[in-house]
Amino acid sequence: MTPLRIALYQGPSGVPQSNRVSLDALDDAARRAASAGAGLLVTAEMYLTGYALGDAVATLAEPADGPGAQRVAKIAAEHGVAIVYGYPERDGDQVFNSAQFIGSDGTRLANYRKTHLFGEYEARHFTAGESLVVQAPLGDLTVGLLICYDVEFPENVRAHALAGTDLLVVPTALMRPFEVVPQTLVPARAFESQLYLAYANRAGAEGEFHFAGLSCLAGPDGVAHARAGTGEDLVLADADPARLRASRRQNPYLRDRRPELYGPLA
Repeated sequence: MTPLRIALYQGPSGVPQSNRVSLDALDDAARRAASAGAGLLVTAEMYLTGYALGDAVATLAEPADGPGAQRVAKIAAEHGVAIVYGYPERDGDQVFNSAQFIGSDGTRLANYRKTHLFGEYEARHFTAGESLVVQAPLGDLTVGLLICYDVEFPENVRAHALAGTDLLVVPTALMRPFEVVPQTLVPARAFESQLYLAYANRAGAEGEFHFAGLSCLAGPDGVAHARAGTGEDLVLADADPARLRASRRQNPYLRDRRPELYGPLA
């Protein structure tokens, strides 16, 4: 079983002047990630456009197979690295806060729509998604997708664990002063649900928002095996399926569940 090297791209900060700016930066990040042996590059929530868009969200949103997706697919295929990126997705009259998973050959593998919208800003501009567990295989791992606030609900991560997710990828736009999420909560989620968790945040200021950075890859041992700083960064670490299986054998959380007692929690 082959470990998967994951690159977390935290940047660039600020709202890009156009998708071309963020896509050129993505192309450079993919080149650097591939040269370091990465098989997967993960970007932040709303990477293509920036997060603090206000009413421009509706104008900049595009379909899942739109020009942004086509350009990301070309970048993935050119560098031979799979990519997960955040973007505003238009579907008819609705706009979703979405994350798309592109394979290393440019194939669109999965698309996830954020199910738990954060705050008045997101509630005003986006429709909440209705499919919690979205997955696709990559090498020896099953990859699942969530976005930012979603991971702060233990039910969401546990649903992925029970559905067989090995690596949970979470494009993020976490603001200050909530650094406790990447520092404490994300490693705890990985430990309690026995999976790898790749958390790629934004950094710097956009409008009224100041993002915390601190992107990380947390393992089933509850340890952050890679940690970014608070500015633009590219960090790498491995998700090892053999180590994950060994951890699951040793850690009884999933085996010792008693779901017949949990009905009232829903």
